[in-house]
Amino acid sequence: HLDQLLHPQFADEDAYKPAVLGEGLPASPGAAVGQAVFSAEDAEEWVTAGLKVVLVRKETSPEDVKGMFRSEGVLCQLGGMTSHAAVVARGWGKPCITGVPDLQVDEEAKVARINGQEIREGDFISLNGSTGEIIRGKQPLAPPKLAGDLGEFMAWVDKRRRLRVLTNADTPADASEARKFGAEGIGLCRTEHMF
Repeated sequence: HLDQLLHPQFADEDAYKPAVLGEGLPASPGAAVGQAVFSAEDAEEWVTAGLKVVLVRKETSPEDVKGMFRSEGVLCQLGGMTSHAAVVARGWGKPCITGVPDLQVDEEAKVARINGQEIREGDFISLNGSTGEIIRGKQPLAPPKLAGDLGEFMAWVDKRRRLRVLTNADTPADASEARKFGAEGIGLCRTEHMF
């Protein structure tokens, strides 16, 4: 899946396997690492204080979008591939796992239970949105890159192409990331996401 290559991944997926707590639906690709928070408001506060967070919810709603946007990733007990969390996270390029049958989220107590283990507010967790794995602790990340056979193939294509490559970018951060991957300009910009 080409989309997975454009998101941060874990440096070594085999190394974290003993720390996997459970699995859900891989609703949006990429890797996320942060401290667990259980409300959108807490996500905003913690990020403003300089911390990286993963938003853990029973399910998300439109009231959660500010906290979702500020989070590194989103983990939801309920939902599917077309749920609110999945669609919004994919649109922003944020890792997301939904529909986790073994996860019970208690938002009031700020704790989640999965397969006999607890995730409390402030605990570091890692999400593999490409596989649906929920991992205990702070796992090392690797930045996205086009390498190996795909990198070589794209270099060949770049030499022969006659079309310009433009990107859809809704925020300055999207535009900057697209430029790193070789985009030559903006093709579509939906300004409603800037406000």
